[in-house]
Amino acid sequence: MLETAVTSRPNALGRLLVFASVAYAVAAQAILPVQQWQTASGARVLFVETHDLPMLDLAVDFPAGSSRDTREKSGLASLTLRMLRMGVEGFDEDQIAESLADVGAEIGGRFDTDRGGYGLRTLSSARERGEAVAVLTRILQRPTFPQAILEREKERMLAALKESDSKPETIADREFKQGLYGDHPYSLRGSGEIDTVTRLGRQDLMDFYRRHFSAAQAVISVIGDVSVEQARAIAEQLTSGLKVAPPLPALPPVPRLEKAQTSWIAHPANQAHILIGQPGIKRLDPDYFPLWVGNYVLGGGGFASRLNEEIRQKRGFAYSAYSYFNPFAQQGPFQIGLQTRNNQADEALKVARETLAKFVSDGPTQLEFEAAKRNIIGGFPLRIDSNRKILEYLSQIGFYRLPPSYLEDFPAKIEKVTLAEVKDAWRRRIDPARMVTVVVGASPRP
Repeated sequence: MLETAVTSRPNALGRLLVFASVAYAVAAQAILPVQQWQTASGARVLFVETHDLPMLDLAVDFPAGSSRDTREKSGLASLTLRMLRMGVEGFDEDQIAESLADVGAEIGGRFDTDRGGYGLRTLSSARERGEAVAVLTRILQRPTFPQAILEREKERMLAALKESDSKPETIADREFKQGLYGDHPYSLRGSGEIDTVTRLGRQDLMDFYRRHFSAAQAVISVIGDVSVEQARAIAEQLTSGLKVAPPLPALPPVPRLEKAQTSWIAHPANQAHILIGQPGIKRLDPDYFPLWVGNYVLGGGGFASRLNEEIRQKRGFAYSAYSYFNPFAQQGPFQIGLQTRNNQADEALKVARETLAKFVSDGPTQLEFEAAKRNIIGGFPLRIDSNRKILEYLSQIGFYRLPPSYLEDFPAKIEKVTLAEVKDAWRRRIDPARMVTVVVGASPRP
């Protein structure tokens, strides 16, 4: 509710400005330098050294997300990643789990539209660190894809797909992606489809692994209680035995959305699920910061945002309504979402569309704009208040080739944004007349 207070009381805005300035200074001091290098086999490494805790967090990411699937083999990327830790040379899945438990380490998969990989958290002491890194090295370099385990995991995936395919949120998300991206790889569902997962075989997984999990395409992110020399040794160990593969082609550009599309899909759920959006921005988009600040006012700032004000507080149509940009290597989605009772779906959708159109036309007010910037800057320390959060930023910096000073620069970039830039970016980039709209749960419309 801080933003509401700022909008209505000038004294509160003054206090927020002081708080944000202090938070900005604290955040700038707290950010440790990011060191970068390449391994002998070509992997990019980003490292932050900190000895506050006797812990080591690291991640290894590859261009092996769902966008690297094909329509005929949707789900292959996620199944391949899942199977990497189900058996390696000399260790079955139980032995892998026991080895990690013995040193108190955790290994987990990392998967999204662009990326696939693994993360590791372990104690930084020599024995525990050494054994945990050795297990991750085997997972990345020597998977065996045992046939019996593959059949079991496929059955698990198929059962999960059958269950999720009946849920309104799954139906809405799939229809929304299809409307935004058509035949582009970003329309593919990470978990695959029942018919495609059914057809996947061991050779498919081995071929995908060899093509996508190569050292030259790897990004290693490391933060924790090790020296730079130790971090270099770990990075070399993780990548020296990876397969050699030619560079992957860049993903194709996202086609322009030429006209509005609206889908009403019947579902017995009590709540109608509504999604509205269009292809948004790339990770390195020059309009990233003006759009980010504007979206905080529209629907990214919690209960005080415009969408929540109009849909929740004034009319009680939904508990919350949100909007966000999710930038990828190519244009990720700009998305508005809410849930409402079926008999309110038409009116809630109308209000959401009108709110978006007015925001694109007029932009935020001066008070909304100032409050958004100060709240973003004031909340910045919470974005980097743990090693795990910083690790994810390091992964993004390395994978998308952002400047190594990205974290240091973030508050200053927000501070430099002007109201005119926000209005201009939203008018140029977001077209309310070319939106994909999906409503699942309400009665179908003609």
